[in-house]
Amino acid sequence: MRKFQKKQAEDFVELLGQVHEEIRNAVEKKNIASALTLLADCQDGAVALGNLVEEAEGEEAATIPILESYCELVYEIYRNLEAGDSVPGQAVRSEKVYKTLRQAHFRIANSVKYDVKVRQEVVFLPYKASMWDSLESVWKAADEDPDCDAYVIPIPYYDRNPDGSFRELHYEGGEYPKDVPVVWYEDYDFEKRQPDMIFIHNPYDDCNIVTSVYPFFYSKNLKQFTEKLVYIPYFILGAIDPENEQDLESIEKFCLVPGVAYADRVIVQSEDMRQAYINVLTRFMSGQGHSREYWEKKILGLGSPKVDKVLSTRKEDLEIPEEWMRVIRKTDGSWKKIIFYNTTVSALLQHNEQYLVKLQDVLRVFYENRDEVALLWRPHPLFEATIESMRAELGDVYRGTVAEYQNAGWGIYDNTPDMDRAVCLSDGYYGDLSSVVWLYQKTGKAVMVQDVDVLERGSASATGEI
Repeated sequence: MRKFQKKQAEDFVELLGQVHEEIRNAVEKKNIASALTLLADCQDGAVALGNLVEEAEGEEAATIPILESYCELVYEIYRNLEAGDSVPGQAVRSEKVYKTLRQAHFRIANSVKYDVKVRQEVVFLPYKASMWDSLESVWKAADEDPDCDAYVIPIPYYDRNPDGSFRELHYEGGEYPKDVPVVWYEDYDFEKRQPDMIFIHNPYDDCNIVTSVYPFFYSKNLKQFTEKLVYIPYFILGAIDPENEQDLESIEKFCLVPGVAYADRVIVQSEDMRQAYINVLTRFMSGQGHSREYWEKKILGLGSPKVDKVLSTRKEDLEIPEEWMRVIRKTDGSWKKIIFYNTTVSALLQHNEQYLVKLQDVLRVFYENRDEVALLWRPHPLFEATIESMRAELGDVYRGTVAEYQNAGWGIYDNTPDMDRAVCLSDGYYGDLSSVVWLYQKTGKAVMVQDVDVLERGSASATGEI
């Protein structure tokens, strides 16, 4: 039985005891009609409680026969009172009625307390399948708990137009790992089910100018359906000194978002990051009546599930597409060195056309070294959506570059949800400074951050040609 259902059952049992008191008083005062009405109410309530228990625990639940016996007892008392009221000298003593009802009440209360077990219901609401690793290890723990029902409900999201309006609706429920059973988002009734915990990894609500999850799933709205809304960031940030002002300024945009404000718990990657969040939130949110103690309770530095995922992924367990293997294998059957090339939206927005010039220059260099090095290019999942929303003038050149790279077939273009495969498979990282860098460093493999202003071929322009 769910926690809120057991609370309903316990509240009814408490109310039942109070009604028994009223029945005793009514019998003492010879107000038999009132006593009979109250007894009928008790029986109706016991039937409703029995239905609740049976639905949650099954018809074999220990509480069911106790409630059935109670209903029979109430019916017997009802008949005795009714007969005593109509036949002189047959009045039923109030104390006897109360004692009988009290004993039955004690048995019901004990059964509800000890025989009815509480099960937790936990819901996970990822939106992009590529970000599932930020929730996966938590889901696995919940799914393995015999007293917990865990539901993964991928939620739809919109791309945004430059004016902020919604464009295309996306749903990635078919892109999750095979061992993750997903639930269609319209099949779960949040208002009715009231999950004990909801986990999210998107904190932006309506504040993201590139995408928006379906508005029903904004953290502000989800808060009303659960006792505990938990936000876990989908990214990892670099190491931070929580007392350094520049470091604190660099993470303000990650702290001051709706998901952090509305969540009951926020789980971040380290204790230093926790202290940094607390310092930023105490400074900027004090006007809303939240003390430092409030944020200290709310922000937890328990680590990131993304690290759990990447460290537990083994190369021998990977499913590598044959088209990738054609790029990776040398003619003698040995493997080339594999470089994970990561391109990010923040670097694009900072450097604009120059970024595409750099991209084309990098592809040229790797093409020239394709016999010894396999390039695994993985753009940020929202790269193209960001161009459409914020840099539409660069769209044709970028799409042309991607199409030519894919058609040429000398490198790997990874737009799958599984970033951890790319991290595990590759021998080194090259690309933009991003949260992927901090995650990749956990593997102990080499990392090199690209400088957009440095070109192998000197000055160039973005033409769409590789």
